[in-house]
Amino acid sequence: MKFLKNNQALVALAAMYIIYVLIDVIFWKKGVATDPQNLRNILSQNSYTGIIAVGMTLVIIGGGIDLSVGSLMGLLGVLSILALNKPADDPAKTIAAIVVGIGAGALIGFANGVIITWGKIAPFVATLAGLVGFRSLALALTDARSLTASSKDLYPGLAQGGIPIPGAVDAAGRPLLAHWPIFIFLIIAAISSWILNRSVYGRRLIAVGANETAAIYSGIRSNQIKVVAYTILGICTGIAAVLQGSRLTGADPASLGQIVELDAIAAVVIGGTSLNGGKGQIWSTVIGVLILGLISNILVISSINPNWQGCVKGVIILLAVLIQRGQKSTS
Repeated sequence: MKFLKNNQALVALAAMYIIYVLIDVIFWKKGVATDPQNLRNILSQNSYTGIIAVGMTLVIIGGGIDLSVGSLMGLLGVLSILALNKPADDPAKTIAAIVVGIGAGALIGFANGVIITWGKIAPFVATLAGLVGFRSLALALTDARSLTASSKDLYPGLAQGGIPIPGAVDAAGRPLLAHWPIFIFLIIAAISSWILNRSVYGRRLIAVGANETAAIYSGIRSNQIKVVAYTILGICTGIAAVLQGSRLTGADPASLGQIVELDAIAAVVIGGTSLNGGKGQIWSTVIGVLILGLISNILVISSINPNWQGCVKGVIILLAVLIQRGQKSTS
């Protein structure tokens, strides 16, 4: 019972997958629930949101939240493609696209942290302004037109390349690749988990999120701790934007990153991280990302109208919050 109580997100993922297999066997009879290519696609397609969700976990544990990451992803994707399309050799312009996308993400994340801490503006209000402003800026920079990547080899390979999965082939009989974004997602999660659980910064971030006043009296510079968390989230958003631009070989300022903030926050909450701050785990967020990915896959294969996906995720967020509240009241 103690294992089940301490690993509720993992238990929920296992239960979700069992339900997925049963639905497939009883109703669909397609074999998609155990198809390696379908499972690889779930991992690959959700790794972009997962990278942002990892950074979002640190921000929420520190007592904040960021509603602007979806619009920021759209802006960073546009900036990255604009840098890529400057006349230069392919390796040079691919490096420029990576540096611009991630570097701008770090600067904007840092600015968000400064506005929220030293500017004393509530995270909800400050990042709500970013949600509106970043998307508008992306549309203005491109005159609301989609951008196409000029690189046809190196840049697309960032997301579309990978390592062959032993013994697995795709529908065309070619070796099935585990795409690079899956590994990048897991590496970022591992590094962030180490930061949160093993470093001095991680312990101070948890202390600030649990009780900021007590943390300040203990000598912790809470503003600096929060700014670093928002900067990490900006870097994660930049990495996700570059990889998504690589996968799509371009950027649409109107749709890139749309409602990613909802998916990232949902994954964090489903993983058990408290929206009140001071409590949470990175690997639980990874499981939350996988649960959302399975749900989306089930809805798509069931041919349910995609417009209903937002409703389903909204209900799941409410259930996760209610479960957290129930646990808090019984503890």
